Amino acid sequence: MEEKLFWIGILVGIHLFLSHVFKEKGKFQSTAMVRSWHASFIAIVAFVAALLITVTFDNRKGEVVTAVLFSKKQVIYGLIAGVLGWFWGYFRIRSLKTAKTGPEHPSIKEDMEWSETIFSAVILASVVMYLFIQAFKIPSGSMRMTFLEGDHLFVNKFIYGFRIPFTDKKILKFKKPRRGDIVVFQFPSNSPDDTQCGGKQYGKDFIKRVIGEPGDTVQIRKGEVYVNGEKLKENYVQFADPSRYNAYPERVKPEDYQNFWEQRMLGKMFADSVRDDFGPVKAPQGHYLVMGDNRDRSCDSRYWGPVPDHLIKGSALFIYWPPSRISSPR
Repeated sequence: MEEKLFWIGILVGIHLFLSHVFKEKGKFQSTAMVRSWHASFIAIVAFVAALLITVTFDNRKGEVVTAVLFSKKQVIYGLIAGVLGWFWGYFRIRSLKTAKTGPEHPSIKEDMEWSETIFSAVILASVVMYLFIQAFKIPSGSMRMTFLEGDHLFVNKFIYGFRIPFTDKKILKFKKPRRGDIVVFQFPSNSPDDTQCGGKQYGKDFIKRVIGEPGDTVQIRKGEVYVNGEKLKENYVQFADPSRYNAYPERVKPEDYQNFWEQRMLGKMFADSVRDDFGPVKAPQGHYLVMGDNRDRSCDSRYWGPVPDHLIKGSALFIYWPPSRISSPR
């Protein structure tokens, strides 16, 4: 969402910049120019409003894709609203023949004031969300009972470092993700057509718990997790299914198994056989193995492989909504 807000702020900022340029050049002495420029501002507002409304509804339906700035559907709805807004703005100014034109015309003056306010607020919000803190909504039951579907929480985005825009590099890392941390990350897929766990997950944000750090060897036997040969104590785990799946029937060489896992093929090859009988695999350098606390109802690293460090956005801070569930996760 922070990237979306940033580019919306840039769009409004361009309108504000051009308004000052036109003002200095005396362009607003023309009635036609006043009408057209005011209509352009209304079009921008309508375009942005339609975009944000569509994004909000898509988020609620679980269709949000963070790897794409705006979907084709969102842009189309925005353009339709923008065109309608332009015509409404063009014809809404009344009595232009008697009203004072120029930069002090009420509509132009008001538009510039609103542009300044929106530009400042949106840019500030996008910077705060990109660098420091972001709101996140729990989309599924994979983290029960730590989080419930519909819980709203804040994510600490600076704890693992600031990602340089449009790169995979991070700077000013305060700490690295550690085993037991609950992290929000972008799903590790390079192809929008890639299907995992029954659907396309490309670009979506997930929330899971770190189980394996870079270099750790992780294995699961009968649902119990072993890290570097030692059984992991997990008082946060919930098992929804009383029965355990048997090991996958096919015999695979350890090096091939590791390869299949890193290439995100295990879920496609063995389906739920890897749920309770998995590994051993070794988390590559710069990668993490993550799993959901609702262990039997979680689409996680067992199925689609490790998460690169640069895709980890932040750590779960605390639940802020609903009020009855305000708390810090453990």
